[in-house]
Amino acid sequence: MPHNIKISQTTNEIILNINITAEMNDILEELELRLPRLKNFYQSSTIPMRITGRLFTTSEIEVLKETIKNEIDVEIKFDAASDLLGLHAIKKTFKAETDVSQTKFVQNSLRSGQKEEYQGSIVICGDVNAGAQIIAGGNIMILGALRGMAHAGANGNTMAMISANNIGITQIRIANLVREVGEKIEKCPICKIENGEIVII
Repeated sequence: MPHNIKISQTTNEIILNINITAEMNDILEELELRLPRLKNFYQSSTIPMRITGRLFTTSEIEVLKETIKNEIDVEIKFDAASDLLGLHAIKKTFKAETDVSQTKFVQNSLRSGQKEEYQGSIVICGDVNAGAQIIAGGNIMILGALRGMAHAGANGNTMAMISANNIGITQIRIANLVREVGEKIEKCPICKIENGEIVII
């Protein structure tokens, strides 16, 4: 069985922690396998269910809710963001100039499973490979290829941006917005927020 979903229980809720790099189809497939056991649990419980970890688009949230509620009558909550940079969730967005910020330089590529976090901006002197994560309160600059997950402005800053030599199939996050990248983008793309959505130029 795939292991994109980790299920745990507290006194007040059931938590579904979703692998942040998992594809939506894989998540739904695993969820279908796990729902019968969850359904048995909810025959004697009414505590809400919280989904955390991977950020989802609005349409993905609706699909997940429908999939679960077809089997279980339960209140479902989604985190605005996972526990990044010491924050339990992004509760608001804000604008702060990012032209000048403290910067961390990482002088190597990130392999699958590796993670870099920093309150300021991050420069990766290499690639961010599939399965790797980079999370910054400020900007993210990647001198190589971006194939893993990148989250700039993770404290809610909508002025943050992401740049790379090229971007592969991955997920881009800036502040509390998410964009799926479905094809490789060459020629040093820059990702930023315009008119309430992430654009790639």
